[in-house]
Amino acid sequence: MRLQERITVNPEICHGKPTIRNSRMSVATILELLSAGMTHEEILADYPDLEKEDILASLEFAARLAQFKTFDLQSAA
Repeated sequence: MRLQERITVNPEICHGKPTIRNSRMSVATILELLSAGMTHEEILADYPDLEKEDILASLEFAARLAQFKTFDLQSAA
């Protein structure tokens, strides 16, 4: 999968945050739904414009970001 086909960054949409296919659905929102315990099927049912590949692209985006960015868990609490 090519992330550029699913994850877009446009300064005019959601203040330039990564979104799904130039929509107002942010990658962060999808990751938050997953971390809250929602299944792919539940997310897709709640957001019919999303596709399974969008969820997978969000996870891949987060995995790639985690490889390059350090995060202080102590200050995040």
